[in-house]
Amino acid sequence: MTLATRAEACDIGMIEAAAARLAGHARRTPLLSSPFLDEIAGRRVLVKPECLQHTGSFKFRGAWSALSALAAEVRARGVIAYSSGNHAQGVARAAALHGVPAVIVMPADAPQLKIANTRALGAEVVLYDRARFESREEIGARIAAERGLTLIKPYDDPQVIAGQGTTGLEIAEQAAQAGVTEAEVLVCAGGGGLSAGIALALEARAPGLRVRTAEPEGYDDWARSLASGRRERNAAEAGGFCDAILTPEPGELTFPILRRLAGPGLAVSDAEVRRTMALAFTRLKIAAEPGGAVALAAALFHPEAIAGEAVIVTVSGGNVDPALFAEVLAQAGA
Repeated sequence: MTLATRAEACDIGMIEAAAARLAGHARRTPLLSSPFLDEIAGRRVLVKPECLQHTGSFKFRGAWSALSALAAEVRARGVIAYSSGNHAQGVARAAALHGVPAVIVMPADAPQLKIANTRALGAEVVLYDRARFESREEIGARIAAERGLTLIKPYDDPQVIAGQGTTGLEIAEQAAQAGVTEAEVLVCAGGGGLSAGIALALEARAPGLRVRTAEPEGYDDWARSLASGRRERNAAEAGGFCDAILTPEPGELTFPILRRLAGPGLAVSDAEVRRTMALAFTRLKIAAEPGGAVALAAALFHPEAIAGEAVIVTVSGGNVDPALFAEVLAQAGA
C-alpha cells in the first residue's frame, strides 16, 4: 500500500465535514503571543492553547467528530475508549452530550485529576497496569465485544484524526491573519492524531506551514521513526513526566501521513518542560500540563533546530494535577 493511499484514511474533505459537525460544540481557541517568549526563542512565537478547549485538551474535537459520525443506532449502544486521560475526558464528555454510555480504560498511574474528571463526566473507568505492560487494546476489545460497544481509538481512527485536523484549519486562518504564511508548526505528539490532522489541514489550506512533532526525551518514538522511515517503539510506556503523550509507538494510520508531510522530530528534557509550564503561566496566563508543554519547550529552548522568523506551537492540554503545578511554579520561583 502506498503512502498516498494510507494518507487517504483521512483527507481535507473529512476534516471540513468534522468542522461542520463541531460548529457550536467545540471552542475556537485563539493564537496567543508574548514579547517575553519571543525574546527567549529569538523569533516570533504564536501559541495555539488547546488547553482552553472543552475538557482541557484538543481531544474533545476528535471525540465529538467520531461520535457524531456514528449511525444513531450504533452510537446509542455506547462507546469505549482507552486513554491516559485527555482522550478519556473528551470521549466521556462527548458521550454525555450525546446521551450515550461510555467506558474508559485508563492506566492506574494516570494523574488522579484525569481519572476523577473522567468519572465525573459520567463514564465508567476501568483501570489497568501499563508498567507491567498490560494491554489496553486487549482489555478494550474484550469489553467492547462483551457489551456491544463501539471503540473510539485515541488516534488511529480516521474520524478522530479529522476532528483533530480542525485545529489545523484554525491555525491556517489565524496564521494568515497574523501575517505568517511560512513557519514550522510544532505539535505535541503521542500517537500522532493531532499532528497528522493538522498536517493534512495545512497541506490543503496553508502549504507554507510545516508540522514538526515534539516529544519528551526518552519517549521520542516519532523523532526516531521519522528519521528511520519505519515505526519505532519506546523502551518504556510509563514513568515519564509527560504522561499525556506516552504511547508505545507512532500510530498505524498517523505514521504514513507524517512520514509524508512532517519535518524532523524534536525532543525536549523534563527540566525544559517544567520551565516552559512556568513560563506559559507567567507570560500567557495558561496552565499547560507536562505533555501539553513539549512543543512550546522545543520552540523556547531549541531555537537552533527551527527555521524561519516565526514558529507556531500547540499547547495541547492543561489537565495538570494542582499539587504538581504548584511544585513546578514554586521551583521556577526559586
